[in-house]
Amino acid sequence: MAKETKDRDALDKGLIRDLAQLLNETGLTEIEIEKDDLKVRVARHVAAPAVYALGVPAAAPVAPTGTGAAHSALASAPAAGPDPANHPGCVKSPMVGTAYRAPEPGAANFIDIGTRVTQGQTLLIIEAMKTMNHIPAPRSGVVKEILIENGQPVEFGEPLVIIE
Repeated sequence: MAKETKDRDALDKGLIRDLAQLLNETGLTEIEIEKDDLKVRVARHVAAPAVYALGVPAAAPVAPTGTGAAHSALASAPAAGPDPANHPGCVKSPMVGTAYRAPEPGAANFIDIGTRVTQGQTLLIIEAMKTMNHIPAPRSGVVKEILIENGQPVEFGEPLVIIE
């Protein structure tokens, strides 16, 4: 019985190392597997990526007017805009993967800002585990914002596009 426990511990450590390496190679932040009575979840925490809305001008910097480090730090921090995830027309990522705006390198993008889309029309592709997943428009409308760059890693629930 003790040998079986040692073998399993060695297998678990090796499996965890392999999964951690897979996270690094793929850029994923979490992976979980389950086999028989063994369940292993490996995750790493990374800083949230900056979101850039295409076609939206950047806010002008604010010059500090008072004295003191605390005041300067507050005055120079950009004001937080509305969270795109709360927008009623937000299309969120249904999975973790890499987002692509075109069907293949060099091809035209599926959508651009101002594109009129119909429900079910492909907005972009998310590659997950070497599978290309077409992300359809949940409703018809006009693309107001594209919140990802081509080839950008995306997380589950991350805002991708705003359709109004």
